[in-house]
Amino acid sequence: MTNKRIRLKIPKDYHQEPVISRLVSDYGLIVNITAAILGANAIGDGWFDLELQGTDAQIQSALNYLQDLSLQIWDETNPGNW
Repeated sequence: MTNKRIRLKIPKDYHQEPVISRLVSDYGLIVNITAAILGANAIGDGWFDLELQGTDAQIQSALNYLQDLSLQIWDETNPGNW
């Protein structure tokens, strides 16, 4: 099992989509939300600090899914505004 920490920006257009839930159900990851910011009444973008646990292949597949959604992702190797 591998652990990976990421920061994920969820645009308001995705607030009704089960993005984080799919990381668990579709990719078999254990997801721990270590921090989150979501605007009142879901008006603005949301930010989630996530700890992902799974195999390297599961984590890579999940990251590919998030990238396919064109979500902004930061991790330890590319911390950006972390």
